[in-house]
Amino acid sequence: MTEITASDVSVRPAVPEDRPAVERLWLMFRHDLSEFRDILPNPDGTFRSERVEDAFSSPDWASYLLVSGERPVGLAFVRGLTGPVRVLNSFFVVRGARRAGIGLRGVREVLARHPGHWEIAFQYENPGAVAFWRRVAAEITGDAWTEEPRPVPNRPELPPDVWISFEVTG
Repeated sequence: MTEITASDVSVRPAVPEDRPAVERLWLMFRHDLSEFRDILPNPDGTFRSERVEDAFSSPDWASYLLVSGERPVGLAFVRGLTGPVRVLNSFFVVRGARRAGIGLRGVREVLARHPGHWEIAFQYENPGAVAFWRRVAAEITGDAWTEEPRPVPNRPELPPDVWISFEVTG
């Protein structure tokens, strides 16, 4: 097995031909989240996918693939491109590519493409995400970031999401 490193990975906009790969990565991403939010698949084995549709069709969204050679190793969806706040709506790195700096490199590249005010949500129940996103914020902005819990819209039964906010300069 070949070990993958951050220098082996590039980030590029996802194009319509990438949609099948993005949809498969999306299933893995939602499966990972199901551990922390009691999310079950739909009867056909898929998970809700309106974010994939938005990422490919809305001018307010951008979709990115993290790739190693020809292999997709992650995805990122950005929304809020036409407003004052960009949101890293979804970010995922496949398990076989984690813990090698790939996530941090991918986030840096995506954020750098869209300077401005950023917000990223994660869940306290996901200790890996807590550590990762706090590290990202600190490495990008030092101590110039905030963290706050916010209720999940239309889901009062869920614990609040945690949002970090910071500025990315061009």
